[in-house]
Amino acid sequence: MLTPFRIPLPEKGAKIIYEDLDNDGDPDILKTTLYSDIPVMWIDDDDDMKEGDLEGDTDSDCLLIDKNRDGKYAQAKDMIIDWGDEDKDGKADIQVYVDYGELNQTGWGPGHYMIVVDTDNDQTFSYIDWEHLEIKAWDHNRNSSFFEDYSGKSLFLKIHTSTFNMNDVRMNWENPFLFYDPDNDNLTEYAIRFCDSPIRERKVESHSEDGNIPDEDRAVELTGKINWVSMAYDMDNDNAPGNEFDYDMTIHFSGEGFPYKDQVHKFNSLVGLAGTEKYFYDPRWRQNNTLLYPDHEAAYDLVFDRGKWDFCWFTFDEDDDCERWERVEMYQPKDLFKIGMRNGGLDDNGQADASGDRGEWDADNSGKGNLYVSSFDGRLHLYGAEWGAWRIDQEAKYYQGWGGLYDGTQKRKQNEPEVYPTIKYEDADKNGFIDKISYDMDGDTIFEKTISLAELDIEDKHEVIDISKMKYADYQKLHTKVADGIWQTANDAVNVAKAKNLNTDWYQFLMHPKSIREKYHNGFWLNFYVYQDMLKYAAVKADKKYIQQIEKAYHSGNWDLLN
Repeated sequence: MLTPFRIPLPEKGAKIIYEDLDNDGDPDILKTTLYSDIPVMWIDDDDDMKEGDLEGDTDSDCLLIDKNRDGKYAQAKDMIIDWGDEDKDGKADIQVYVDYGELNQTGWGPGHYMIVVDTDNDQTFSYIDWEHLEIKAWDHNRNSSFFEDYSGKSLFLKIHTSTFNMNDVRMNWENPFLFYDPDNDNLTEYAIRFCDSPIRERKVESHSEDGNIPDEDRAVELTGKINWVSMAYDMDNDNAPGNEFDYDMTIHFSGEGFPYKDQVHKFNSLVGLAGTEKYFYDPRWRQNNTLLYPDHEAAYDLVFDRGKWDFCWFTFDEDDDCERWERVEMYQPKDLFKIGMRNGGLDDNGQADASGDRGEWDADNSGKGNLYVSSFDGRLHLYGAEWGAWRIDQEAKYYQGWGGLYDGTQKRKQNEPEVYPTIKYEDADKNGFIDKISYDMDGDTIFEKTISLAELDIEDKHEVIDISKMKYADYQKLHTKVADGIWQTANDAVNVAKAKNLNTDWYQFLMHPKSIREKYHNGFWLNFYVYQDMLKYAAVKADKKYIQQIEKAYHSGNWDLLN
């Protein structure tokens, strides 16, 4: 089957009815059918429709589809798409997508209220599967070239409920999802997701047929506060056509958050043609010209200057296999050795990578999301984290890709490993820095080695990197510095091994990195393999003192200690 990118035109012989609501001599309404028997209505909000037109336009008109064929538009089980042209240039600047559940489905889902603002003027909005008449925001070309407008500088707002359940249609749940394109290559380098988690405590049996719903019966109550934030970064900016999404790191805050009702955005084109309210079960969103949300420019300052956060999580895509559009999904501070979505392990979230990522968790947000570069592995870590873990998928054999879940299966796309190595990190002295590392490298769920930096007389404190004022270029520079440092440490290890007449040519595959990513990845593993060889060398020599010196050299990142 070919991809249905557009609504089908009326079939030959299909009846087309035009209605002139304002008696100005031209039609304001076009009615016809889709697939022979599904009623369709176009409302001409910008007054440029002509008799003979087969469809409305996609710059300022509104499309109503009576999916359940009950003769009522924009009511239960129906779908609406509304376009708005703010600057009157003949191109849409905003699109509203709405679909409804039944009137007795008064809580969270089904239903959608999704608004896309075309901030990069690429005319890409929500993707509709016109064969099945439903939004499919996850459909894509190749691995991660999504039809939905996630690429470039983009913005959307979304909630999974019918608008008639919402207390305030100016606000939203994902409010908003911001995508950034600082290098203007029409690809996304980082994304920020804001959530206003609605109160859903009240239960309402059903809504009346006439649409007169008391405010207290709108049981999905948005709060006007952002209480959930994720910030995801493509640290090496290696996305490209064919690899459109390649986030490497996510920082997540949750807590009281911040109020945002002062973040006001006017869209006069959202207000529909007068006299068409009668077609809408819930006309509020067609009479509204105001949306409340933090925008691209205000987002960062609101997170760090206004936000009050209870905890912070950090996740790094160590196997570099995440092609999701929104973030590297967070590992959660749960069971180290349980695996599978909703199974109580690190990867409990169905969108998380089953293996390959590294998570760290600051339960009281004492570190405020700041970072540091450790000595024991040369990598970025979350300052203030009480503990963390890396579930290793060394060569990304359990490739995550775009993740799956939304193709009707509710299952992960990837295979899940039965056995996997794990490294656990702990802040034993509670000073905000990891100082205890436990290794289960054979995947038997038993740590064969635990290293205490204090016992090796290695300083665990490092310079704290304040992320609150960092720009995207700063993240890139930081990651490049980290990768270069890891690569240099690996080369130092090789030189020490050669001095002991240990053959490191076995690792030639790792010795020729072709990218920042490969310096980062290959450098870690080259350093680790040489470290293991050095330990075996010392064990053969039965030199316990030298073993301790090797442990200190490796975990301090200073191989000069052995020279």
